[in-house]
Amino acid sequence: MSTIDTSYIKKGLCIIFRDAPHIVVEKTFVSTGKGSAFYRTKLKNIKTGSVLEFTFKSGEKLEEAPVEVKEFQYSYSDGEELFFVDPRTYEQVTLKKEIVGDFFPLMKEQDAYQLYMLDGQTIALRPPLKVRLKVVKAEPGAKGNTVTGATKEVELETGYKVLVPLFIKEGDIVSVNVESGKYTERVTE
Repeated sequence: MSTIDTSYIKKGLCIIFRDAPHIVVEKTFVSTGKGSAFYRTKLKNIKTGSVLEFTFKSGEKLEEAPVEVKEFQYSYSDGEELFFVDPRTYEQVTLKKEIVGDFFPLMKEQDAYQLYMLDGQTIALRPPLKVRLKVVKAEPGAKGNTVTGATKEVELETGYKVLVPLFIKEGDIVSVNVESGKYTERVTE
């Protein structure tokens, strides 16, 4: 097993914490100005499902969990579980919807995602940094409404709603930051 520095902590990282595999659910970097910086985290025990908060000092060493990362295609959800298929072997695996959390509304069927496997079990999904989604509903920007930073709400192909600049219209492809859930840019292909 490899050791990593706290600067590598990110949402979705699997670590060994108190002799059990945990996944980082939330991470906040705090630099106080006086004293050393630290990382405030929420860790979820992969085996029990319990969540705890823990603060790591900057520069502290962590042990990465021996997880395998495999790429699967998202197939569908039955409301409780998400179903994924390996496009090469047609192996099907499931993942509880609650494990995916805030990322679920941004997931598009047939897209490929990386899943964490531990001891042959699917334990988590590694969300990408950004997703590209098509705008399916957008009101036209009001003429003369050109205040700097003016936004409007649009609906994306997954049903997710996000605030975007006024120039975005139906049919545009936009990039959304997965961690914040906010619009980042219009994608021109």
